[in-house]
Amino acid sequence: MAPDLQELQQIARRVRYLSLLSAGCAGSGHPTSALSATDLMTGLFFGGTFRYNPGVPAHPCNDRMIFSKGHATPLYYALWAVAGMLSEEEIRTYRQFDSLLEGHPAVKFPYVEAATGSLGQGLSIGVGMALNAKYVDQLSYRTYVLLGDSEMAEGSQWEALQLAAHYGLDNLVGVLDVNRLGQRGVTMYGHDLEAYRARISAFGWETVTIDGHSFPEILNAFEKAAAPTGRPLMIIARTVKGKGVPFLEDQDGWHGKAVENDELDQALNGLGKVDRGKTAAFAAPPEEEPRVLQSGQIPEPDYSEASAMATRTAYGHALKRIYPKFPAIISLDAEVSNSTRAGYFQKAYPERFFEMYVAEQNMVGTALGLSCRGKIPFVSTFGAFLSRAFDQIRMAQYSAPNIKFMGSHAGVSIGEDGPSQMALEDLAMFRTLRDSAVLYPCDAIATERLVEAMAAYEGICYLRATRSDTPVLYSAEDEFRIGGSKVLAESDSDEVTVVTAGITVFEALNARNELQDDGISIRVIDLYSVKPVDVETLKKAAEHTSALITVEDHYPEGGLGEAVISALADAATPVYTLAVREMPRSGKPGELLEYEQISKQAIRNTVRSIVGR
Repeated sequence: MAPDLQELQQIARRVRYLSLLSAGCAGSGHPTSALSATDLMTGLFFGGTFRYNPGVPAHPCNDRMIFSKGHATPLYYALWAVAGMLSEEEIRTYRQFDSLLEGHPAVKFPYVEAATGSLGQGLSIGVGMALNAKYVDQLSYRTYVLLGDSEMAEGSQWEALQLAAHYGLDNLVGVLDVNRLGQRGVTMYGHDLEAYRARISAFGWETVTIDGHSFPEILNAFEKAAAPTGRPLMIIARTVKGKGVPFLEDQDGWHGKAVENDELDQALNGLGKVDRGKTAAFAAPPEEEPRVLQSGQIPEPDYSEASAMATRTAYGHALKRIYPKFPAIISLDAEVSNSTRAGYFQKAYPERFFEMYVAEQNMVGTALGLSCRGKIPFVSTFGAFLSRAFDQIRMAQYSAPNIKFMGSHAGVSIGEDGPSQMALEDLAMFRTLRDSAVLYPCDAIATERLVEAMAAYEGICYLRATRSDTPVLYSAEDEFRIGGSKVLAESDSDEVTVVTAGITVFEALNARNELQDDGISIRVIDLYSVKPVDVETLKKAAEHTSALITVEDHYPEGGLGEAVISALADAATPVYTLAVREMPRSGKPGELLEYEQISKQAIRNTVRSIVGR
């Protein structure tokens, strides 16, 4: 049955009314950005295309809606009010401290798929959800993403456009609201729809240009979206910022500004007659079941024949080994799987591996989309390159994510490749994230156990891996938990404790052996869990020895040393930090450890200076 155009116009008037009301009551917000996209979203939600059971937000066959244009929340909440999920009284609480209706989409509101608001990220999240539907769950739900014209200047958008076309995501629909005006004036292309169409088409997308305030054109465009062609679709809509309120329409200077007091009354009255009780329903989702893979038993890690192995290599083996126990795992890699060793997983489970190419921002956004659909994405690349995706990582923490990151090629110990490839900020970066776990194993066994622990952990985890081979130090019987540590050497006569992780564990053990020859005993702790740290073990060491030395192949700011100092803030025992302080350069790994004063010799010298002999 064709939608009633007059009915849609009445719904749109109520949506505009509620959008203006919410921002007006809050005294802040982006109502003009909401008004420009009102007809587009009214046509999608209530024109018969969008399939959703609002009583079951987690229904596996619900279509997904992402507001990449996250500041348009007055519109988003107004749509759900028309759907009967919010009252006008609740709309009036917009942006208040105890309200579900935050200034930008937040997942505490049950209909928000993922937190957005940092522009340029929603399309990548949509790629993850569409990948999940097409290739993993094999369901027919569609993912829609509302985009603003200003955010099309973000490079992450074009990363997502390329990958969506590469994977033929014809279940992904972008809706580009070209309202011409950004925060401070005219956007890059203004109302030139052809400029957007030419560029997006060149990236392999189907495109359709429409008048974003004509319901017949809007409905025809969404009808096209419901008939997949093998390519993703972008609806490029010419709209007017502030549409529906004459004194706001196409006027600069109103971005991020609420309409209040007398002007609010004037704006609301200017909408014409509004049926404040008007509601509408969605089309029902199909009843399909996602493809379910049963979990199974996994073998124990066996490194009995290996004397040494790089932790990055053990990571690849672990990811492959644990998959049957955690069949929700999806592996994403940024064209370095032969270095991160995620290629081992790809070879064993090619249908659960997605090549993301050299586009780390999109890789992280895609991982969030997969996580939002109940998967456990493992994101692998050089640790240094995750820094360019930190905004995506930072934003992911607000969406209750279950994402696992592995950064290989950590520290100066990678050697000759030089500083551009060296992860030296990564521990600090991931330690800042709320409820994150940050892990830095020194050998293959620890890596195997911690990868398994990561898969079982709910939340963001980061595992730091080393490029070069390290001795297999532990046995298969050793246990590793998030928040733990290993005391590798201790005695009643220990004078100093060395706390370290990863590659420098072996420098500390070698220094201990040499110091013992000189009659000096030190305790060595492998603090493989950098966050959360094993406070109990650290405090015991602080009580039993005269000083602690931290040693790390990382910059001093935000790394292992600062984690230890924070844990021992109320202890009197001094903590000395050895970390990367010189400008990194190319060289042999041993040369660089010595140059940065994080080698066994540097540890020996520091211990000697503390004990005075």
